[in-house]
Amino acid sequence: MSELEFKKSNVEFTVQIVAIVVLAVILSYNLGNNGFGGKGIGSVTGNAILPTVSASEIIPAGTPKIYGSELGISYDDVSPNDPRKADSTINVLGNIDRTVELQGADLERYIKVVSQISCEYCCGAESIIFENGKPACGCAHSYAMRGLAKYLITNHGTEFSDDEILSELGKWKVLFFPGIHEGKAQVLESQGVDSTNYVNLASNKYRGIEKGQASGGMVGGC
Repeated sequence: MSELEFKKSNVEFTVQIVAIVVLAVILSYNLGNNGFGGKGIGSVTGNAILPTVSASEIIPAGTPKIYGSELGISYDDVSPNDPRKADSTINVLGNIDRTVELQGADLERYIKVVSQISCEYCCGAESIIFENGKPACGCAHSYAMRGLAKYLITNHGTEFSDDEILSELGKWKVLFFPGIHEGKAQVLESQGVDSTNYVNLASNKYRGIEKGQASGGMVGGC
């Protein structure tokens, strides 16, 4: 072997060793994140690597505090595994919107809170209400969210803050559109936003951030 060939062989060997070391470091990092409670590296979308966010981290479960037992409903009632139960629960909340009319300070508070959330996966309205508080979206999900807001304001207005009411609406919205919110949660996490906060996840605060990167069906009729 000539001296030139020997030097070339050494260079190729060195490059291979460096490549192996780099791959080992990346593999070790990924295993470390996934093995010790981190979200790790998840799906690759376009040029972005999105962190993995499991459904259990964002899908609410159990009975909502205070109003759940009063209305006889549970987050667990809204599931793709039981469409009839889901529709029945959505109707319980929706009927409140159909029968309760707000006035004065209650109406002002209702407009302030509810104008911050939409049902964009059913319709393109900016919010589920107009500026005067009237319904802006006619889907069953919107009726349910409006009904819950009315119930909490009129029956438990001092026990729930505005953000807590909005958060409750967000929880049900996530139940209505679980798949797409899983994807949205991954996008939020990739940008350093807390996806377990339902105001972040389901209100208009980050509306559209998941476009082109998340999709999924819905639970209950639109």
